[in-house]
Amino acid sequence: MVHASARALRLAVRWVTGQEAVVLLTALGVVLSLLVFAKTAGEIMEGDLREFDDGVLRLLRSHEDQRVPIGPAWLVQAAIDVTALGGTTVLALVLTIVVGYLALERRYDAIVLVVVATAGGGLLSELLKWWFARQRPQIVPHLVEVGSASFPSGHSLLAVVTYLTLGALLARFVQRRRTRTYCIVVSLLLALLVGLSRIYLGVHYPTDVLAGWSAGLAWALPCWLVARYLQYRGRVKPPA
Repeated sequence: MVHASARALRLAVRWVTGQEAVVLLTALGVVLSLLVFAKTAGEIMEGDLREFDDGVLRLLRSHEDQRVPIGPAWLVQAAIDVTALGGTTVLALVLTIVVGYLALERRYDAIVLVVVATAGGGLLSELLKWWFARQRPQIVPHLVEVGSASFPSGHSLLAVVTYLTLGALLARFVQRRRTRTYCIVVSLLLALLVGLSRIYLGVHYPTDVLAGWSAGLAWALPCWLVARYLQYRGRVKPPA
């Protein structure tokens, strides 16, 4: 019976990692992400989540002075440093370094993937901000300078797209499953921290960040699927 259970487990793992299953699971992830974004956007347009958004921002500030965030003094600077990981300057620098490396390795398909994924994510962010044109939070003072519209969070969206795409590519270069898992988990963790820092700094509502994560994931998942396809074409190979 033990052998039968082990064999059934191996078959289940083989099915989950099969190409058809991967495509189906990716499509499911995209659909769920789009549903979360659509639901959040709908609630925002109706004003149903405004009390929730304002309440979370108030909880993150001192009751005596709304200009002072909760937590130790060093946490503010840490949040500013983390939020920069989703900013245009840092992302452009990271992408330049990655594209340079891929060019040296003559992995031109991978370069196209990175450029299309990040440029598409940036364009998507700008279009959504223009369409919804939501004002930035005014209930608490901003701890960093901002200029664009609030919904969705561009930092959160671009962090998901950029880091998950790069994490997926990096995962394709390694053989060990635990190392590949580590690459993806770190990518998601970076995007999570960037989004949370935007809320803590008072420049985004929680729903802005949720919408940024979901929209970014809906775009990043197909890019991850393309990265997987490139490996099977031999354009992204793990080391021998």
